[in-house]
Amino acid sequence: MEPSYEKESQKQSDIQEAIERKWDIPNFTMKEIREAIPAHCFHRDTFRPFTYLFHDLFIMGTLVYGASYIHTIPSAAIRIALWPLYWFAQGTVAVGLWFIAHECNHLAFSSSKIISHSVGLIVHSALLVPYHSFRITHSQHHKANGHMNKDTSHVPLTRSQRGLPKRELDPVSKDEHHNMFDETPIAMLWHMTFILTFGWALFLLFNLSGQDYSTDKNNKSTWISHFNPYCPLFKEKDFWQVTHSVIGVSVMIGILTWIVIPYLVMDIWIVVVTYLQHVHPEIPHYRGDVWNFQRGAALTIDRSYGLIVNHIQHHSGETHVVHHFFSTIPHYHAVEATKHIKRVLGKYYIFDDTPTITAFHRAWKQCRFVEDEGDVVFFKN
Repeated sequence: MEPSYEKESQKQSDIQEAIERKWDIPNFTMKEIREAIPAHCFHRDTFRPFTYLFHDLFIMGTLVYGASYIHTIPSAAIRIALWPLYWFAQGTVAVGLWFIAHECNHLAFSSSKIISHSVGLIVHSALLVPYHSFRITHSQHHKANGHMNKDTSHVPLTRSQRGLPKRELDPVSKDEHHNMFDETPIAMLWHMTFILTFGWALFLLFNLSGQDYSTDKNNKSTWISHFNPYCPLFKEKDFWQVTHSVIGVSVMIGILTWIVIPYLVMDIWIVVVTYLQHVHPEIPHYRGDVWNFQRGAALTIDRSYGLIVNHIQHHSGETHVVHHFFSTIPHYHAVEATKHIKRVLGKYYIFDDTPTITAFHRAWKQCRFVEDEGDVVFFKN
């Protein structure tokens, strides 16, 4: 049966932003992408990932040992200069350790659930991340990346959630800003600093940037958090795993007081890396039938942070696209797998080489909200 004019008109309006932006909705299949990657890239070695774990722990231990001698340096100026360098270095290395634990989430560390979950619980707890809680919601994120109504992280606020008038009644043009105060350097610096410093903790504690459950009739909890086993992030069967995760973090809180600043540096890195992997002014989000897994996975962005940081953080920044397609690929195969996946994705593979600070500022300034309607929606400011 031929579709009616009204349905065709609605279908056209649902992807109107894609048409205006000249965004081609891809039609590649997961089979095509998987076949482009050599089989050995999917192999998980039980011994090899422990070498990376001990590599990170050794560097962190060396930094702690070196920092223990800073107070012996006669020059106060040198001591003052060395502490920030230590904090930055230690926080940067800790992100590599965080990504090792993150691979445990996906069983990319080892095909053994016992090994992966044991290592992940210990390492993530040490970094104040509730392991199983994050593993459960992160799995949901991978299954629905880029979906406006199902994704669990980096979900854009809509026009109505921003408290803005409907598009047809909005006096502000699409090239103008709705709140000029928010665009002042001081206000932007304050908001960016706040998110960089506390954004990761707020995501875990209060589901910041996560899915909105306020209209969920089955939601019996007002505290949407990775630390609340009763909230709609989790199912009833997840209760004890979430509880064990909370216990692990609670134990670690008592140990962390003297290394708070490196921990904050690590948090800042996590916010920057994950934010820039999913937020870009030219990348849309999908709704309805337009979304499928591979289209959503292709809405992620690779970027390089330089030779040293890429090595320390296990190339997580420059291989995030392939990670979203096949999360069980270990990081030590991800660079090679990325080379192959680029051939299949073609123009749909996204790599952004904009300097990090510039890219973060651009995304923060331009990616404020998306429209309440439409199956392909782009960020607006």
